[in-house]
Amino acid sequence: MKSNVVAVLALVMVVLFGAASAQAGGTAPGVDITNKATATYTVGTASVTKDSNTTHLIVAELINVNVTWQDAGSVLVAPGAEDGLLTFRVTNTGNGTETFPLSLNMALLGDNFDPLLCSPSSVYLDTNNNGVYDAGVDSAYVAGTNDPTLAADAYKTVFILGDIPATVVDTDTGKSALTASAATVTGSSVAGTLYAGAGDSGSDAIVGTSTASDTDTGTYLVSNVTVSVAKSQTVSDPFGGTSAVPGATIQYTLLVTVTGTGTAVGVTLTDPMPANTTYTAGTLTLNTLALSDAKDGDSGDVGGTTTGYVTVSLGSLTSTSATQTIVFKVTIN
Repeated sequence: MKSNVVAVLALVMVVLFGAASAQAGGTAPGVDITNKATATYTVGTASVTKDSNTTHLIVAELINVNVTWQDAGSVLVAPGAEDGLLTFRVTNTGNGTETFPLSLNMALLGDNFDPLLCSPSSVYLDTNNNGVYDAGVDSAYVAGTNDPTLAADAYKTVFILGDIPATVVDTDTGKSALTASAATVTGSSVAGTLYAGAGDSGSDAIVGTSTASDTDTGTYLVSNVTVSVAKSQTVSDPFGGTSAVPGATIQYTLLVTVTGTGTAVGVTLTDPMPANTTYTAGTLTLNTLALSDAKDGDSGDVGGTTTGYVTVSLGSLTSTSATQTIVFKVTIN
């Protein structure tokens, strides 16, 4: 008698992952990716299950880093200025924890001057992680001592301080470059290079597309902005002439102009009342528009901010701003 065997084969692929964090760099190094196939079938009325062997694959550490200059544009500085501030961010874009020694280069080509190293240090780490340089709070960077150690996706803000030579002129630029390089990579940094057992959890470490090192450059721009004030006077006496006699009126005109690059912030003009004169009420104007004598919502006052002075606030001015014209009158006592 011949027995009938009916078999149905089902292949089930079961992939088991360890506890891996969701991160931009991918699965964490050291995670064991296991894989096992299962066949289920029937022989007659019997159900049979057979498992394959289990394969194991340990995820390697992929080493990548990104350095980015954070300032919105060139940082404005004046000739001879000290501690010009550039802000950078070093981000671990790999999948494991990595330490990144830093290096600074202030002698770059393609600019007009080399910024000077500051004392005691030109590189500081954002100790309180607020993204703002705090003198006396943020730590000076010492290579080999406090190299930033960053988990995957973590970053450290780094501040570069540079002194500006006194000999620079308006519109000159000076550049500084910050480089972060992974400490694990002690030899070749060619992408794909493997360092056996050097990764997290004893995994292999592999150089990523960043070549485990990155550099970005920040720029100082010399802004020798200058505010100039030219003052003139005209006299009208009670007889229709221009003699400076008691009762004559003096009209003062002040012209405010700006030259150079950058912005003069919070420009305020003050002018004391000359001795032996009395301010003529209601004569203060800015660009032909009348200003009240009292200290109120407009841009000027007479004696309100400082007794005996005309005060006019002009705000922020650049070389493209129109000439600011201030006029007021006094009478000779």
